[in-house]
Amino acid sequence: MIIFNNFPLVCSLTAIFFTQAIKFPIALLLKDRKTSLSIVTTTGGMPSSHSAGVTALITALILEYGYTSGYVAIATTFGVIVMFDSMGVRRQSGEQGIVIEDILEEIKLLARLHSKDGIKVDRKLIIRKYLGHKPLEVFVGLLTGIFITFVVNMIYIRLGFL
Repeated sequence: MIIFNNFPLVCSLTAIFFTQAIKFPIALLLKDRKTSLSIVTTTGGMPSSHSAGVTALITALILEYGYTSGYVAIATTFGVIVMFDSMGVRRQSGEQGIVIEDILEEIKLLARLHSKDGIKVDRKLIIRKYLGHKPLEVFVGLLTGIFITFVVNMIYIRLGFL
């Protein structure tokens, strides 16, 4: 297939899919048994697939074109922005979601105290908590992206693609 001719793209996509796939087992090990399999298809969590994807791209470009390549400069700039954003803006959005959920619980509790019927909360109001990443999740994603790139590189060398 033609996609296999694009080493940086294969590394980046492999890193993204791999990190998404390992989020569930890692969440079980690090957190508790309440973890849902849906974590595999959501943003946030350990490790960061954002970081893994951009780091794999940068690492693959370094291996293919060298450190001084303009491609590496572009990808590194892009990668820094993606990782910073995943820790900053997106993380804050997730934390605001947690606060909003707490407020909804308070409203439900107050309504139960002052009403016989209580209050019905629209299910559409349930907030996803895990939008962004903690710095450790980003760092582990970064390491995962580098690792995946070297594994894919070894496979490419054995198969004769490189």
